[in-house]
Amino acid sequence: MRVLITGIAGFAGSALAQLLLDEPDVEIHGVIHRHDWRIRAMRGQLQLHKGDLRNPSWVDEMIQEAQPDVLLHLAAWSDVGGSWSQPWVAYELNIHCQLNLLEAVRRFAPECRVLVVGSNEVYGRVRPEDLPVNEETPFRPNSPYGVSKIAQDMMAYQYWCNYGLSIVRVRSFNNIGPGQADDFVASAFARQIAEIEAGHREPVLQVGNLTAVRDFTDVRDVVTAYWLAVQKGEPGAVFNVGSGRGDSIQTVLDTLLAMSDVPIRIEQDPTRLRPSDVPAMICDNRRLVEATGWQPRIDLRRTLQDVLDGWRQDVQGNRAAARGVSA
Repeated sequence: MRVLITGIAGFAGSALAQLLLDEPDVEIHGVIHRHDWRIRAMRGQLQLHKGDLRNPSWVDEMIQEAQPDVLLHLAAWSDVGGSWSQPWVAYELNIHCQLNLLEAVRRFAPECRVLVVGSNEVYGRVRPEDLPVNEETPFRPNSPYGVSKIAQDMMAYQYWCNYGLSIVRVRSFNNIGPGQADDFVASAFARQIAEIEAGHREPVLQVGNLTAVRDFTDVRDVVTAYWLAVQKGEPGAVFNVGSGRGDSIQTVLDTLLAMSDVPIRIEQDPTRLRPSDVPAMICDNRRLVEATGWQPRIDLRRTLQDVLDGWRQDVQGNRAAARGVSA
């Protein structure tokens, strides 16, 4: 079975590739654009296609060459906060790239099973009575990113409805785990703590809104859900992916701080506050569980420990490199 992962060098894409390395009879293909540091250790086990998904001619050639049996489309602009300052970039990357892919699949690999990865941000301004959020919750996007993910979601539905492509959609809630960029909250906290421990910054941790409640799920559990959904989900179906549990940002911060012996002062940074924020977002994952049998297995504390340990290793490695020491 040929499996093609777009965004294979990204946070979730690399975790998915790692998962599929243990699957028998799977030939893993991946699309990379610029960096590949997350997948460097497994490059020899991957068939990589380097190019730009915004280029329809390149996408056509790539799909014809790879001839995937399964396509998992993870490549996307994922910075919700950044979409406020660069809305058109978010729209172009999330909408244009997917359109090129689905057109190529329609013409050159019509039997391919496709997973389109969406986001809980499509639900936007959820109300207390909406919690936990299920797949029938109305779309009320409150960011340019959320609008772009609705377009992806509805485009995927349309290609299933009109062209009969075997497309399954997922709407993923808050993914966290080691290797995540520090423009996401848990990773931002962990990096600051690691740098404070190493003496690289003053013992002051900058935070935004700590009262918001989110459904945090380890990325290793999330990609397992993706793999099960694309195999077992009915074409045309959509599944929320999340733990079904809500934790406040304050809980995330307190858990990470308890893992460090260094005294740290907390300060609010106004630049970390979004123009619009939702008090609580918790996933109703029952449809996914019933269809696939998926269950999250990694608890929040273990995930946060792995995130912090990853940043500690990275900070130590940077320091060693700066001193000319082999890390």
